[in-house]
Amino acid sequence: MAKILVIEDEAAIRRVLVKILSEENDKYEVFEAEDGLLGIEKIKNDEYDLVLCDIKMPKMDGVEVLEAIKKIKPEIPIVMISGHGDLDTAVNTMRLGAFDYISKPPDLNRLLNTVRNALDRKELVVENKRLKKKVSKNYDMIGESKAISDIKDIIEKVAATDARVLITGPNGTGKELVAHWIHQKSERSTGPMIEVNCAAIPGELIESELFGHVKGAFTSANKDRAGKFEAANGGTIFLDEIGDMSLSAQAKVLRALQENKIQRVGSDKDIKVNVRVVAATNKDLKKEIADNKFREDLYHRLAVILVKVPALNDRREDIPLLVDYFAKKISGEQGSPVKTFSAKAVKQLQQYDWTGNIRELRNVVERLIILGGKEVSEEDVKLFAAK
Repeated sequence: MAKILVIEDEAAIRRVLVKILSEENDKYEVFEAEDGLLGIEKIKNDEYDLVLCDIKMPKMDGVEVLEAIKKIKPEIPIVMISGHGDLDTAVNTMRLGAFDYISKPPDLNRLLNTVRNALDRKELVVENKRLKKKVSKNYDMIGESKAISDIKDIIEKVAATDARVLITGPNGTGKELVAHWIHQKSERSTGPMIEVNCAAIPGELIESELFGHVKGAFTSANKDRAGKFEAANGGTIFLDEIGDMSLSAQAKVLRALQENKIQRVGSDKDIKVNVRVVAATNKDLKKEIADNKFREDLYHRLAVILVKVPALNDRREDIPLLVDYFAKKISGEQGSPVKTFSAKAVKQLQQYDWTGNIRELRNVVERLIILGGKEVSEEDVKLFAAK
């Protein structure tokens, strides 16, 4: 049942509202508060789907109540109740976040339509938040080790902000998964996430790839082209292997972070961009700075939040979960029955030195599914996954 709280100091109006809502729809459970202070106390201690709040009240007026509720539980829609002389104030409350207002005495149809619309809006807001919290199965972070739990905790705290994040760790540990989690749990999740592998792009092309170019900027520039920063506008750009970026490109990335502006190669026109930057590297950037291969000022711009992804050898307790996950995923991709791994087989896998980390483990699991028995045994592991 939808729970509705009516905050109204006039007992007669309060009774009318409660009667209309209770009798019109048996799915509404209606509660009362005779002033703003009591209403706020109720909201702190209970969950409501909608609040109807009078504007003129003793102790605390409706505008103050609205502002307080928006701080405590911003997702609750609030409908203001206005007397004839309160219309200007009622309109102003909508700028402050009120869903709508109704006039006294309340018109039955207007009241019920407003309540239905407000409750529908609340449902959409809650569903949207739920979806944002749900990360695509393609980017699952599998593990229950302390290291992985700590990373998930950091993501939960930082995702809702626009803070820049630098993800470090060896190759094959899943740094890109962390980046995707940050994006999908953020307010930017409806925007694009653009990935750039800085190590895979030749040094002479990295600036054009990131910032775009204008026609004639260089020999093969036959037309204007937008870069990755423009493509990521309103979303997130993931700069993977940023330690391999040239110093000249680093200088332009630094400007983009400082001023939220970029220039296409061959142009002096500024283009505004609204982009969150998440970067990753397998290099020791402080050593790169000492060797004059990475800009210290860029490092400090990027490393607002540092996330260190551990090597698989440092979280061997997660290997059973990872093996089970990969076995199901790979079997599904191949359209074959899911193969199980014996306890001894998994224990054997836990003893190996995983220099290639998660990526290597996945390849080994796939090999064992193809070459192993109906149940992958310890002998299969020794035979086909020998290190």
